Amino acid sequence: MFFEDFEVGQVFTSQGRTITETDVVLFAGWSWDTNPPHTDAESMRDSRFGGRIAHGMLGISVAMGLASRLGVFEDSSIALLGIDEWRFTAPIRIGDTVRCRVEIVGARATSRGDAGILDRRFELRNQHDEVVQEGRIGLMVSRRPAD
Repeated sequence: MFFEDFEVGQVFTSQGRTITETDVVLFAGWSWDTNPPHTDAESMRDSRFGGRIAHGMLGISVAMGLASRLGVFEDSSIALLGIDEWRFTAPIRIGDTVRCRVEIVGARATSRGDAGILDRRFELRNQHDEVVQEGRIGLMVSRRPAD
């Protein structure tokens, strides 16, 4: 899809993805974020979460991956412009299955006119349809090429 194909109000919902023990362990390893909420099952057993939880940044990464798998942004994507107003509203637990809902909340042409800016509202929801993370992610996309 190109800039001209998007409309304010369009909603895209991804497939689900289950967050595994391996996801959390690997993310802790490559991010160096080994804080106890993610890596210490014993200390987290009696915590407010009742067990380990996934990293917040792992959730954002999964949301971006799920949005990519939609296939609607990939052919025209130029640049990610920023992550704004992102909130972590509930924990993501090992074994949760999340899906990403992306709504186009704004669209405008760039000043050069050769691309457009999409303002997208993301919601990462778990298997209980609870929003676990949400925010806005701007994306610059190509306009349709002239024939």
